[in-house]
Amino acid sequence: MRFLTYLLSVLALGIIVFNCTKIDFDTPFENDSYTAIITAISAGCAILILTILRVVKKIDRTVKEKS
Repeated sequence: MRFLTYLLSVLALGIIVFNCTKIDFDTPFENDSYTAIITAISAGCAILILTILRVVKKIDRTVKEKS
């Protein structure tokens, strides 16, 4: 599970980098730039969710060890 969350985080980071290269900073809210911004934000949310999942699993393991 831990390997999968790290792998998905790396993939999401790659998506963010790729989409940041597609953004036209002169007109960021038009056409393909808008799609790139939305996708980059979505990938950032995915990283956040996966980080929360890793923390929750770590807390769960700690609680089970103490019991």
